[in-house]
Amino acid sequence: MTSFDVSLKNCTKDALGAEEPNVLTTAREGRVLIVTLNRPDRLNALTPQLHERLLVTLRQAATDTTVGAVVLTGAGRAFCSGGDMQQRDTAKTQKPTLEERADNLQHHGETAKLLHAMPKPTIAMINGVAAGSGLALALACDMRSAARRALLTTSYVHVAMSGDLGMSYFLTKLVGSAKARELMFLSEKISAEEALRIGMISRVEVGTGLRDTTLLVARKLAEGPAVALRYIKQNIFRAETGSLDEVIESEAFHMARCGRTQDVKEAVLAFREKRAPRFNGI
Repeated sequence: MTSFDVSLKNCTKDALGAEEPNVLTTAREGRVLIVTLNRPDRLNALTPQLHERLLVTLRQAATDTTVGAVVLTGAGRAFCSGGDMQQRDTAKTQKPTLEERADNLQHHGETAKLLHAMPKPTIAMINGVAAGSGLALALACDMRSAARRALLTTSYVHVAMSGDLGMSYFLTKLVGSAKARELMFLSEKISAEEALRIGMISRVEVGTGLRDTTLLVARKLAEGPAVALRYIKQNIFRAETGSLDEVIESEAFHMARCGRTQDVKEAVLAFREKRAPRFNGI
């Protein structure tokens, strides 16, 4: 039993008190951790309990040295349809104050921050609809592969909401502020091909090839030089917020650190021996 099994074994309870088992599942493919939102009857809509399960799992994955890459996907015909509006409408618990609600939303945002900043590659495998906060989770990942049938929408404006989980940040970084405004204001559904054209996703897969192709990429990343990949993420993160001087300083330190790893020695040896390198992440 892995550490992930321990954290996800028990059932959760929704806002109505009904048991909702296995709202999130995990599986291992070598060094790849596949995390699946598992509420297919609700198009994997997010609940507070599912958020907590996801947060726990991502925190563990971030520090687990046996995990080299994380793939996030959804069960059934959807990736994630956003927040569960039915649960929100029918919940009988006392309504939180404005401050409590804001604190809860900020806490849930930790899932997006982990997908974006954890020291290993993350991939969203978008197998169907990705809407609202579900789309935000996908955009938080390092890469996004989508089935051709997938539909993406910000959707917030349709429920008179403004956006969460870093949607404004990730969308603006990926498509620019003008396009981000259009996508947020109109909340139109866009196809996987259109999402690829404007830079929201990395690739579109045809037919049943989504899983195989995504896992092929994930395995390649998971078996790659872990220290270098971690620093690549840190460099890009710094580039999103820092100055050129800060980025060059960060790159210089990270290059010097990479130069002392066993992986660099292995890469040089493999080049001389005309074979593929076998990295061990140290």
